[in-house]
Amino acid sequence: MQLVIVESPAKAKTIEKYLGKDFKVLASYGHVRDLPAKDGSVRPDEDFAMDWEVYADQRNRAQVKAIADAAKKADRLILATDPDREGEAISWHVMDLLKKRKALPAEVERVTFNAITKQAVTDAMKAPRQLDQDLIDAYLGRRALDYLFGFTLSPVLWRKLPGAKSAGRVQSVALRLICEREHEIELFVPQEYWSVVARMEHDGSEFDARLVQFDGKKLERLSIGDGTTAEAAKMAVESERFTVEEVETKPHKRHPSPPFTTSTLQQEAARKLGYSASHTMRLAQSLYEAGAITYMRTDGVQMDGSAISACRRAISDRFDGHYLPEKPRHYSTKAKNAQEAHEAIRPTSFTTERFGSGDEAKLYDLVFKRAMASQMESARMERTTVTLRDPTGRHELRATGQVVKFPGFLAVYSESFDEKSDDEDGGLLPFMKSGDLPAKKGVEATQHFTQPPPRFSEASLVKRLEELGIGRPSTYASTIQTLRDREYVRMEKNRFFAEDSGRLLTAFLERFFPRYVAYDFTAGMEDELDEVSGGRTEWKRVLEAFWRDFKPKSDEVMLRQPSEVTEVLDEFLADYLFPPRADGHDPRWCPLCAEQNREGGELHLRGGRFGAFIGCVNYPECTFRRKFGQPGEGDGSEDSVMGTDSETGLPVERKTGRFGPYIQLGEGKEAKRASIPKDLPDFDLEWALKLLALPRVVGAHPESGLEIEAAIGRYGPYLKHDGKYAKLANTREVFDVGMNRAVDLLAQAGNRGGARAGREPLKVLGKTEAGDEVKLMEGRYGPYVTDGTVNATLPRDKDKDALTLDEALVLIADKAAKGPVKKKGARKKAPAKKKAPAKKAAAKKPAARKKAAAKKAEG
Repeated sequence: MQLVIVESPAKAKTIEKYLGKDFKVLASYGHVRDLPAKDGSVRPDEDFAMDWEVYADQRNRAQVKAIADAAKKADRLILATDPDREGEAISWHVMDLLKKRKALPAEVERVTFNAITKQAVTDAMKAPRQLDQDLIDAYLGRRALDYLFGFTLSPVLWRKLPGAKSAGRVQSVALRLICEREHEIELFVPQEYWSVVARMEHDGSEFDARLVQFDGKKLERLSIGDGTTAEAAKMAVESERFTVEEVETKPHKRHPSPPFTTSTLQQEAARKLGYSASHTMRLAQSLYEAGAITYMRTDGVQMDGSAISACRRAISDRFDGHYLPEKPRHYSTKAKNAQEAHEAIRPTSFTTERFGSGDEAKLYDLVFKRAMASQMESARMERTTVTLRDPTGRHELRATGQVVKFPGFLAVYSESFDEKSDDEDGGLLPFMKSGDLPAKKGVEATQHFTQPPPRFSEASLVKRLEELGIGRPSTYASTIQTLRDREYVRMEKNRFFAEDSGRLLTAFLERFFPRYVAYDFTAGMEDELDEVSGGRTEWKRVLEAFWRDFKPKSDEVMLRQPSEVTEVLDEFLADYLFPPRADGHDPRWCPLCAEQNREGGELHLRGGRFGAFIGCVNYPECTFRRKFGQPGEGDGSEDSVMGTDSETGLPVERKTGRFGPYIQLGEGKEAKRASIPKDLPDFDLEWALKLLALPRVVGAHPESGLEIEAAIGRYGPYLKHDGKYAKLANTREVFDVGMNRAVDLLAQAGNRGGARAGREPLKVLGKTEAGDEVKLMEGRYGPYVTDGTVNATLPRDKDKDALTLDEALVLIADKAAKGPVKKKGARKKAPAKKKAPAKKAAAKKPAARKKAAAKKAEG
C-alpha cells in the first residue's frame, strides 16, 4: 500500500479517485503542529532550538494517529501537500512526526502539482523528488522570526502601553501605512480652484470644451483660484466666437494584463466584486480543490505552455482571427521579491466557461476571463484632441475624445482601478476640421476643491504592501484580518480607518522601535528569507543578525517607567493631539481650569486602565478628560456640557467611558445615558436629545395593532415588534423610518427566521446525506457550522478558511451527541449531605494572637 498525504479531505477524495486502489490518501488538516504559544518555544541561546507540539484539538490528534497507523502498514509514503513553502513545511512536519513515532516507511518521496486534475496528479506521481531543505529552512526562519518578534514585543506593550494587545512583524508595518495615510488626510488643506467649460454643438452632436488658456496665459489645474477670476473667464468665453484651429488624431494601443497572481486576484476581486481578501482566498481554495483553477498562492504571471496553447485554441474558436496575436504573449513580474516558481492563477480548462454557483462562480468567471484576455490581441484606440481659439488668440478651448477602433482583449475583460484620473478622455467627438465654427450652447464656471489622498481599501493596501516588498501575498488576507480582529482599524464604506489604539501602537513602535517598522527593514527581511529559500544563505544567520539588535532594544524599553513612555509619546504626538487652536489659546490650554480660575492647567497625554486619554496636570483637582485621538476645542471634549434639555431643565453632558463616548441626562442612578454612534459625524445637542428619547414609536402595526419601536442596541439600530426584530441600515434610519418600510423590514426578517438566521453564510461547504446544506457562519462568539438544526462552534485553533465538509460533519455529529446545552439552574439538586461536625475555630495568626493577648492584659 502507498500512503499519500495532502492537506484537506476534499483534496484527498479527488486524488484517491485519480490514483486507484493501490493508494490510500489521507488529509493532514493543514499544519499538524506548531510552536506552543508560550515563552521558550524558540530558544536563541540554544542555537535557535524550536519546540513543536501537535495541535491540541482532539480531531487533529486523532488524525495524526490515523496517519501514523496507516504509515506503519505502508510500503511508500508520498507527501503531496501544496507546492509552496507552507506545503513543504507541512510535509516536513508529517515526516518528522512519523520518524519520532517510528512509523516512517522506508521509502519517502515528495510530489507537487499545480492543479488537481487527473493529468496533473498522474504526471506528478511519475516525477517524485526529495523534500526541499532550502524551502523548509526558509519556513523555519520565518516562523521563528515571527515568534520572536511577537513574544518579545507583546509583553513590552502590555506593560508600557495601556490598552495595547499585541504586535506582529508584518501587521505592524501594514498598520503604519494606514495610520500615516490617516495623518496625511488630517494635515491636508483643501485648495479652491475653478474650471470653465463650454457646451458646444457641431453637426447636431454636443461636446464639452475646457478653457485651457485665458488672457494669453496657459491654465493649469489650480490656475483659477477664486470665483471672481472664474466669472471673468466665463464672460470672456461667452463673448467670443471660437474657431477650430487644430484637430489632432493619434492612434494608440492598450495591452492586456497578465493572468492573476495572489495579490492581483485579491485586488481585482475587491474592486469588481467587493470581496474581502480573506473571502477571496476561501473561494479560490475551494475552486482549486475542486480542480477548477490552478494553485492560488503564487507570484508568477506566466502560464504553462500547454495552457497557453489551449487558451489560444479557445480564443480562435470563440472569435475571428483578428483577436488572436500571431505569437503567444509572455509576461514577467515587476513586483518586488516575487517568487515565480509557480504558474499564474488560471482555469484548468479553457473549455469550461462557468463553474460553481454564487460567489464561487463569480470568482471563477473573473479568473477565466482574465487568463483568456491575457493571450488576446491588444485593443486599438484613437485619441482626438480639438483646439479652438477666439479671433484674438488670447483664449483657447480644448476638447478631447477617445474611440475604440478594435476592442481586442476588451471584448472579454477590462481591468478596473482604485482611483480615476481627472484627465480621462471623454467619449466620441463629432467630426471637425480646421476652420469649423461650432455653436456655443452655454458656459459654466464650476467650483472645485482639491481632495486629500484616499484612505486605503483592501485592494490598494494589498497593492502597496506588494510594491514595498512587505510580507507575502499569501499572508495579506490573514494580516488584514488580524488588524480588524484586534480593533486597530475599522472598515467604513470599504475603506480603512485607523482606530485610536492603532494610532497609539504605531506611535509607540515608531518612537521606540523605529527600525522594526521601517518599510525598507521589513522588505529587507523578506529579501533575506528569499535568499534562504534559494539556498544562498543560512536561516540561523538571519535570525542571529535580527536577535542581536532586537533583544537589547526590547530589554532597554522594558526598563523604562510607563510614565516615562507616556511622556515621550506626549511629545512625539504633540502635533496630532494638540493642534493650534482657533481661539488663539495655547494648544495645551485646559478649559476646565480656565473656567474655574485655576492656575497651571495644562493638558498632557495620560495612560489609564482602559487606554490612553488627554488629562490635566492639575488632577485630581481638575477632572478634565478628552479621548485620545480627539483633538479639539474645550467644547468638543468628552467630559463637557453640551447644553440643557428644555423639557426637564437638566444638563446634557458628553462623557467618555470604558466603552467609548456617551451622553448623559441628569446625575446619579436616575441619569439617562446613550452611547454616541460612530456614523453621526455632525453630533450636536439636537442629536443628543434624539438619542436620549429612544426608543421611538413608529406606530401601530396594521395587522397586530401592537406598537413598532425603533431603537439602538448592542448590535446596532433595529426595529422591534411583538418580540421580533429587524435590523436597520444606520442610526439616521432609526428616526426616519416610516410605517411602510418598517412593516416590510419586519416581514423580511420574519421570512428569514429572524436576524441571525438571515445572515449570509461565509461558505456553503456541501450537503448532508439527508440533503441539508452545511454552512460556515460567523456568530456572536466566533465562526460555527450548521446543518440547519445543530450549530457547532469551531475550535479556536481551527482555521475556518481551511475547513472542509467532512470536518464540519464531524463537528456537527459531536455536538449532536452531547445533546442540548443545559440552562443555568437546570441541574438536579444533589442529595442532602449529612451534617458535618462543627469545625474547630481556625488558629489565629501571630499578629492576631498578640493583639488578643495585649487586650487581655489591659483587662
